[in-house]
Order: sequence, then structure tokens, then C-alpha cells
Amino acid sequence: MTLADYNAAVDDHADGIYRFALKHLRDQEVAKDIVQETFARLWQKVEEVDAAKVKSYLFTTAHHLMVDQTRRDKRSTRMEEQHEDLRWTSQSQPDLQRVLEAGLARLPEVQRSVVLLRDLEGYSYEEIAELTGLNLPQVKVYIYRGRTALKEFIGDLETVL
Repeated sequence: MTLADYNAAVDDHADGIYRFALKHLRDQEVAKDIVQETFARLWQKVEEVDAAKVKSYLFTTAHHLMVDQTRRDKRSTRMEEQHEDLRWTSQSQPDLQRVLEAGLARLPEVQRSVVLLRDLEGYSYEEIAELTGLNLPQVKVYIYRGRTALKEFIGDLETVL
């Protein structure tokens, strides 16, 4: 991979990785850190990574960094997240975006990742399997279960609105 390929990868994929990390982690600063660390790791292996497979490398690296971050966050609980539900109960109509984010937050990590890769980023099942290291049937099952859990969490749309 050349310097021009690296710069093109930053231009082409930084926003997608940021959106993926932000939806997954729900923290802008941490999402920015994930993007920065992802490209730092690419820079360290710039000689080894094929320019044609850079997108797969970047999203795989970002996915692994988010898994590590989630594990670290489980050890410490943020007070804002503990009190977020209290703010929702005082509102008469919850924001659909917040309801969806809360539903995503309740999903197991692997389901959340595959659902976001499929529905937010638009990756094919095969690409998701390659990015996450899962086989194709597992990806399909996790997406189905994730979507089903979101549907149950959100419930009837009239109830939410």
C-alpha cells in the first residue's frame, strides 16, 4: 500500500468507521478515538495491507477495538446512562432515535455489530462474515435475532409515538 492509497483510505472510509463506532458505542469522543486508533494501526501495517482489501481491514480493526472498548466500559458504569431512563419517563413522547439507540444498546455485542453493519452501513452478508470472522449462517442468524429483539423492544410503532 502506498501513501496515496493510505490517504485515499482515510478519505473514503473514515466517515463510515465513525458512524459505525458512534452507533455501536453511543459516545462521540470514544468513536473518534476508535477511528484514530484504526488508522494508526493501518499505518503501522501499511506495508502489509493490500490496498484492495483496506476496507475490510479497517472495519475489522474497528470492530475489534469496539469489542475491547465495550469490555472496558462494562467494568465501569457511567452515571449518565444510569439516569437516562429517568429522563425518558418524564417525557410524554420518547424520541424514536433514542428508543432505537436504547434497543441497540440492549443487544448482545455481536448482534449489534452485525445489525449496524448490515442496516446502517449496507454491507452484504458475505462482507459482514469476512469483517467479523463469523461464518455466513451465523451472520444471518445474528441479524435475524438482533432485528427481532429490536422489534420486540420497540413494540408497536403507535405505542412509541
